[in-house]
Parts: sequence; structure tokens; C-alpha cells
Amino acid sequence: MVASSIDWGNLEKKWRKRWDEDHVYESDPDDTRPKYFLTVAYPYPNSPQHIGHGRTYTLTDVHARFMRMRGFNVLLPMAFHYTGTPILAMSKRLEAGDKDLQDTFTEIYGVPKKVLKGFSHPINIARYFHQELKAGMQEIGYGIDWRREFTTVDPVYSRFIEWQFRTLRKKGLISQGSHPVGWCPNDENPVGQHDTIGDVEPEIGEYTVVKFLFNGVRVPTATLRPETIFGVTNIWVNPDTTYAKSSVDGERWIISQECEQKLTFLNHEVVREGVIKGSDLVGQKVTNPITKSLIPILPAPFVDPKTGTGVVMSVPAHAPYDLQALADLRANKEEVTRSGLTADTIRNVKPISIVESHGYSEVPAMDVIKKMGISSQADKKLEEATSELYAHEFHSGTMKPNTMNYSGMKVPEARDAVKRDLVRDGIGDTLYELMNSPVVCRCNTECVVKVFENQWFIDYGDAKWKSLAQECADQMKLLPSEIKSEFDYTVGWLRSKACARKAGLGTKLPWDRQWTIEALSDSVIYMAYYLLAKFVNEHKIRGENVTDEVFDHVFLGRGDLGSVSKNSGLDLKLISEMRREFNYYYPVDARHSGRDLVPNHLTFFIFNHSAIFPKKHWPKQIVVNGSVLMEGKKMSKTYGNIIPLRDAVKTYGADPLRLTILAAAELLADADISLELVRTYRERLEKLCHAVRQLDLTESLGKSDRLGIEDRWLISRLQRHIGSVTEAMSELRVREAIHFALYILDQDVAWYLRRISPQRLGNRKMYNVTMKEVLGVRIKLLAPFAPFLSAELWERMGNRTSILSTKWPEVDDSRIDLEAEEAEKIVQSVLGDIQNITKVTKVRPEKIVLFTASPWKWEAYQKSLETWKKGAIQVGAVIRSLLDDKDVKADPKEVSNFVKLLADESADLSPDAKEIRKKIGRIDESKVLSNAAEFLSRELKAEIHVFGEGDGERYDPKNRARLSRPFRPAIYVE
Repeated sequence: MVASSIDWGNLEKKWRKRWDEDHVYESDPDDTRPKYFLTVAYPYPNSPQHIGHGRTYTLTDVHARFMRMRGFNVLLPMAFHYTGTPILAMSKRLEAGDKDLQDTFTEIYGVPKKVLKGFSHPINIARYFHQELKAGMQEIGYGIDWRREFTTVDPVYSRFIEWQFRTLRKKGLISQGSHPVGWCPNDENPVGQHDTIGDVEPEIGEYTVVKFLFNGVRVPTATLRPETIFGVTNIWVNPDTTYAKSSVDGERWIISQECEQKLTFLNHEVVREGVIKGSDLVGQKVTNPITKSLIPILPAPFVDPKTGTGVVMSVPAHAPYDLQALADLRANKEEVTRSGLTADTIRNVKPISIVESHGYSEVPAMDVIKKMGISSQADKKLEEATSELYAHEFHSGTMKPNTMNYSGMKVPEARDAVKRDLVRDGIGDTLYELMNSPVVCRCNTECVVKVFENQWFIDYGDAKWKSLAQECADQMKLLPSEIKSEFDYTVGWLRSKACARKAGLGTKLPWDRQWTIEALSDSVIYMAYYLLAKFVNEHKIRGENVTDEVFDHVFLGRGDLGSVSKNSGLDLKLISEMRREFNYYYPVDARHSGRDLVPNHLTFFIFNHSAIFPKKHWPKQIVVNGSVLMEGKKMSKTYGNIIPLRDAVKTYGADPLRLTILAAAELLADADISLELVRTYRERLEKLCHAVRQLDLTESLGKSDRLGIEDRWLISRLQRHIGSVTEAMSELRVREAIHFALYILDQDVAWYLRRISPQRLGNRKMYNVTMKEVLGVRIKLLAPFAPFLSAELWERMGNRTSILSTKWPEVDDSRIDLEAEEAEKIVQSVLGDIQNITKVTKVRPEKIVLFTASPWKWEAYQKSLETWKKGAIQVGAVIRSLLDDKDVKADPKEVSNFVKLLADESADLSPDAKEIRKKIGRIDESKVLSNAAEFLSRELKAEIHVFGEGDGERYDPKNRARLSRPFRPAIYVE
């Protein structure tokens, strides 16, 4: 590859300056063009963006640039999310002298030590990284309308959030009560995704506690399947754990010490009365509170005292883990003896089948264990076995007659009924637990579940609201389409969510100002605020002037404009312009975010829009992408692979980095990138730059000039690539689009350069004309991905208009040359066949003779194409037609064999290929190959001779001509 002298840094500065001066990314209402409004999750300014963060934002920018070239008036704004506790937690850790965090800021993030001193104030952290993030976005080339920039602690934005919450409360969707929340014991605050290390959303599960009886004491077990109480054969304890004897709300319980602590956060009154070793419980018997049967307590080292109550009920007929644990215990005679158990005790524990489901025997757990070949508790397939069986029984299972009043119920119905009855009768309770523990707060404290009194909640469990949200999701376009099931699932399971806390930055709850609205609740409809932010910034509007009346009028069209203006003190014309701006741009045409936000932010986005806005303003599309890996590993300080985005841009250039981030994977897949890959894309772009520099831009075709077949072929292929890239980009299959624009098209150009003769390249006229067109289109196709170099090369090619205002290329069907494409396929096929022959025979050819098929074979081929359309060649009909044709001089047996050969080969030809060959008819292969003889001779370093199969003076010592077929010339090598 010829080296390029691209100075990426200066190139990027040049175009950033010009774009800023020309205000190219500023979008205002324009009734002459359709609008396209994109938003992407605004960043949390507690650290700089690294390469991994760049994927979502770069994808959004590429989408925006593509739509701009499609003729849309594109708006892509940006803001910064100060709200929440992470910055507060960082500030506290720095103030406490956290050396690890200090080193992260100075050594990885590059924060000057002088600046770091001011980070004891949370707002200083936010402001510093706000500017870092913004600079990075500008340097990598994001086309953002910065006039609309805001932060979530701006006074007018706070008024907007207050309006949002008052609106939801009026609709009965916000209430106060006692509910379980993820909780940080240190900060004494509810926690959400943005408050935890690794951005982990606390997932709260609801267990049913079943109270087994032991000498007047309760031995509670926690289960997600209370309906299986009828199949319990024993309970498990960990013999190596010391359990607590506790008074829980006046009842005597035996539970793990960890459970004892959890119960205090769930508002139970817990008093420690003593302890007992798990080993002392083994061999004792407890009473099933419903069936009244006596069952043994058995040892199980797998019982985790941190999970549930530290005691597990065993249902071996329907729980693969329990059945395998019993089998392992029976086989471990040493453990049985050590536990003081008898062989009879273990032997008498037999599975009790309580659920009937199609396809399974009396002991379903045994069926799935045998099917998966599981032989021990250590087998990881047990998890899969459990999930499979539980799901099947939940959806298809029916309770058996031995389940008392619940007989005949479907499993979900029985589950709810048994739980209700256990709690009603005082032999059951509810235990909330973090299903994805450990979840760690940013203050480094492990989170728990707490039943919080008098907490404010948004009721995402409201049935009517849920139905409206599902309707909103159903009318949207979700990319990729397979993400739809994840949204449906989330809409279905969402329940009440805590929406306020008593610490952190943010907006105060307007009717109870001791509370601050939390981060995932003030960031769900902020897209609408972008359309006001321009006016707020330009006119320096004060918070006290923006009343609920203003928001109601601008967003919902309510109220009299004159009264709104008078009551708010805002100019009537200004309010009217705000309303026009909102009506022009809303709804959001595309919302971009990472997959990790589907279970929370993105679904909240759907819920809140469906509740607040009329259907005409519901979002149109959500685009979701996976995360980024570096050299196969998640980006983490631990792995030392965090590369700040600004550093990467400075080192490798913005365009190569953008291509690398997006070409590594399609939307949902995790993109695994490497620095070597960045260098590869930089070389590709430098090669493109070199090709443009080699052009003579003054060349043009005269009236008498005709494009050669190679030029016609390349221009035709170019139309197909335009179509492929456009189709891929319309569904945001960006990896596929880049593949066509950068690799497949490159292969075609490489073939074209091989094909054209040195003499023709010497006069260069046709070459320059063809390559100017191809490179011009290629620059357009790459413009969304590599905006800086595309702008430079577009200008270098003599274009006066900006690449940003240039239209996306369209397919010109009149320039699709089927004959030229098929002709080049013949040349490529012949070259490949000859190379294979010489490779196998190890012959260095001096003479190569090519034989093209006789006219009657072409006639047979065309007649066969007619019948292929019906699914298969009508062999008999084609043969009869050919034999009745007086112009066909071939032997009848030869005709018959040839048509049968075509029938056999027809399966390998696609329907599209058949249609194309049918359309173009016969190709003059002799002319095609004769024109390509110089090329083939140059490639193969041998003489090339071309004959027709029927030529009387052909050179054919091995009688190869008879083997020729249409589109498959025969070959003789010597």
C-alpha cells in the first residue's frame, strides 16, 4: 500500500472549524423539508467517555448523517445528566482520602491534581467532566446542535421535571406507600442503576416463606414456587453454618444469621435468642405446615446462608438440583455417617409427583437429568435443566389430585392461591431479596432490599397504564426487531418503582421537598425539553417564568395563549414559537441507547410518553445496541484496557476509530475491537485518499467516447452496492453497510484495475472518468462513517458544495448492465478454472486454448431457462423442441445428454441468476474472451487462443471443445 501523508489532527481541526463557522448542525423548523429528530442517552459526567461509550453515540451520529443526506432536516441535540448520587458518592470518597479513586482520576482520566482538589464539591466533578465529554464529542465529529445543550440541574429543567411529576400525580400514577426498594445501608437511600458500581439495576425478587415446625419453633424456607409445598420430601441445611435462633415479630424462628439481618431491613422486629449449628439440625424432623407430614432435615453444603432464609425445601420430583443432591448424598456414605444419618433415612426419601405436564413422567426432574446426561451437582447443565423444567411446568403444568383444594389448577393459578392461603393462615410470609446480588453502591457498600415506609413511587404496575405502554411499544419500530420481546417482557413485569430519594443532585419533589427526584425518573421525556432549551438559552429565560401553564400549552396545546403569556410573563410570540418548534419536531423519530437500558430507562421512556403525550406524539423508533469489548474483555480498570475516547482520537484519528467501533458487530452483538483493527481501517482510508490524489479531475468523455466493458461492469456493480448499502443503512445494519462500501466495492475496484490494460491505463482518460464516478459515490457512502476524510476528499475532487448537503446516492437502474456483469463473470470463472487446473496438475502453461459453446447449446440453454421457471427443466419437451429444430445439427444422443446435464446443474443456479440469464439471452462468449485474451495472458503468463466449438480449424488435440457449455467455456492447457 502506498503510504499516505494524512495529518489526521489538522484535518479534523480544519473541518470542525468550518462546520462550526457554517452552523451546519443547527436545525430549525423548515416546512420545505421533512424533519428527523434523533436523541441518544445523555451522558453522566462523572468520568470521561472511553472507546466503549463511543459505540452508541457514534451509531446515532452515523444515523443522523445518513438521514441528512436522504434529504431530512435532522436534529441531534445533547445534554448532560447531573442528577443522582454517583457524583455525590465519588465526592465523599475523595474527601475521605480514597487513594484508589484519586489514582483513577489522575492516572487514567488525566485530571490535574490541582483540579482534583476541588472535587470535594460534587458539582465541580460534574462540570469538569461535562466539558471533557463535550470536547470528546466534538473531536470525534458528532454533528450536534449545541444551542440546545442543558444539564438536569438547570432551573428551567427542574421546572419541567416538576411539571412532569405533577402531571403523573394528577393521573393517579404517583403515590406514597411502603414498598421494597434496592437500598444502600451506608447512604440510607434507595439505589437504581446509576447509583451502583457497574451500572447494575437492583432486581428485587419476591419469595414466599413457608414455616415448617420443629419442637414449637418455626424453620422457615424461602421459595419462588410455593405450590410445590405438596411435593416436599425433606429440607436442606448447611451443616457448616451456624444458624440464629431468633424472635421474629414474636415468633421463634431458626434462620441463617444473614437472613436475620435482612429481615431488619424489611421492617420485622428481630431479637436474637441464641444460635444452633447446622450439623445439630441434621437428622431432626420437621412438620410440613399443610400436609402435616414429618420430613427429615438433611445436610447440603450447597445451601447458601446468604440466600433466602438459609434453609431450603426439597422437591426432588420437580427440582433437578434436589433430585441430584439426594443421589449424591446416597452415594456419599462418608457424609451420611458423619452427619449421624442412617441409610434408611436417605432411602426413605422418595420423590412426590404433584404437577402433571405433557411429555414428562411421574418424576419430571429425572427425565430432564437423564436427557442432559447430568451425573453430579457440579454439572453446570443443572441450571439449564432447572430453567427448562420450571418454564414448562409454569406454562403447561396442572396440579395433581394429591394437592388438596388446588387439584386441577394451572400452576400459575395454584402458585398465587397457595401463597395467599399460607400468608392468611399464618404459616407463610413474604421475603424480598436481590436476585442479582451482590449489587454494590458507588460508595462501596453492598446493597440490600428494604421495605421503605412513606416512599414515593411511580406505579408502572397500573393495568391501564401498562396496556397503554404496550400499545405505544407495538406501534413503534424497534431495531433490531428481535429486541421487541425484551421490551414486551419488561412492560409486563414492571411494578411500582421508587422515584425519589433524600440525597444527591436533582429536582426536589414539588409537593414534598424533603425528597429529590431520582436519576431514572427525571430522564424519561427530556427529549421534549430540547425543543425548549434553545429558547431558554437564547433568551436567558428564568425558572420562575416557566409555569405549568407554559408546559401544558407548549407540549399539550392547552390553555389560551394570551392568558399563558400574561400569567408567566413570557412574550406571547416566544411561547408561540416554542409551540411551533415542538409541533414541528415531535415525536422523536429515533431514540438510541444501549441494551442494558431496556429493563429500565427505555421502557420508562415508553411508559411516560404514553401517559403524558397524545398518540400523535408517541416515539416512532428505538434503536438498541450491545456493548464493546477490548481484545475480548469487558472494559475495566481491572484489565487496564480503558482508553479514553479523546486519547484514542488523538492517537488514531476520529474516522478510523468511528469505523472500528461500528464495523466490529451488528446492533445487538457485543463489538470486540482491537487497536490493530483501528490501524487497519486507517490504512484503508489512506488508500482511498491515495486513489483520489491519483485522479486527473479534468478528464471527461466526449460524444464519441464509449465506455469499455470493464467500465460498464464496474459502474453496474456500483449501482448494486449503492442499493446494498442503502438497504442496510435503512435498518441500521451498519457493519453490513461498511462491509459493502469499504470491502466489497474495494474488491470490485481491484478487479477493474487488474482488467484494464497497461496501454489503456497509460492514456488514463477512460480510467479517470470511471474512477472519478466510483470514488465520488464511495465517498458519499462513507460520509456518515468517516465525515472528516469524506469532506476533505469531496472538496479535493472539485465539488463546491459541502458533502453534508450532498444527496445520498441513488441506484440508477439504467446503468445496471446485466450483459457486462455476466461477461465479467465468465472471465472470472475462466481465470479461476485455469488457475485450479495448473495448481492441481502443477503444469506451467505456455498455451491455453478456450472453446465456446455451439449455437445449438445456447438454444438448449435458453429453452431450459423457460422451463426452469416452473421449478424444474422439462427435459423431454426441451429435447423434442431441439430435435424438431432444423438448425440444430447435433447428434440426438448428444442433445439428450446435454439437456439432462443442464437439468442436473439447474439446482445450483439461483432464481435471480436464472431470470438474469433468461433476460440477456445469448452472450457472444468468443468476443468476450477474445477481448479478455490480453488480460488472461498477462495474468497466466501464457498464450491465449479462443475458438468456437464448431470452428473447423480449431486447435483441439484432446477433443475438449465438446465439453463447452454456455457460461462455461472448455479449457485446454499445454
